[in-house]
Amino acid sequence: QVQLVESGGGLVQAGGSLRLSCAASGRTFSRYIVAWFRQAPGKEREFVGRIDWSGLSTDYSDSVKGRFTISRDNAKNTAYLQMSSLKPEDTAVYYCAASLVWNKGLNIATMHGSYDYWGQGTQVTVSS
Repeated sequence: QVQLVESGGGLVQAGGSLRLSCAASGRTFSRYIVAWFRQAPGKEREFVGRIDWSGLSTDYSDSVKGRFTISRDNAKNTAYLQMSSLKPEDTAVYYCAASLVWNKGLNIATMHGSYDYWGQGTQVTVSS
């Protein structure tokens, strides 16, 4: 079992950058793949991206590809979401999630039901 806590959210101007952290409890963090989701008011939770156990493989949604980067430091039990060139439409609550399973099918990986553990979320607001 793993517990996740996000941090780093806040208010940023369009075009700016922000780095979110996802700190995990326990000594088995390296066994889990980590994903980031976001949810804007009135919208469904949306897949942002994911990273495998080693940090060598990542996937991103088309809406953030080229602007967001996911990384992890297993020694620190932490995953990161580096966000650049932020847009007002990136405004949302951002969640990290974890699973022991790396789904080869990306369509499955984008479903929030594919992840067993979730953080409480951190608010990101991008002003125009």
